[in-house]
Amino acid sequence: MASALENYVNKMVEIVTADGRVIVGTLKGFDQTINLILDESHERVYSTGQGVEQVILGLYIVRGDNVAVIGEVDDDTDGGLDFENIRAEPLSAIIH
Repeated sequence: MASALENYVNKMVEIVTADGRVIVGTLKGFDQTINLILDESHERVYSTGQGVEQVILGLYIVRGDNVAVIGEVDDDTDGGLDFENIRAEPLSAIIH
């Protein structure tokens, strides 16, 4: 998987962690154990009662053993979303 991440370096990515967090940022680097370095990152906190809260994280490291899913963010699609009106249940932790 590490070699596949090379295509995502310096691009905006969204990560879903094993504990159900959603983190978005620019992938700056990674290592062989999939530890990820993100810049200009923020966490998207979903709830059914209000819009998506965006918590600024800045420069952030995600441990490889906590990465469940990673994918590239389409800037046009992401920029067109109205996060204030999106309601969703928070993700549960992933159980293996």
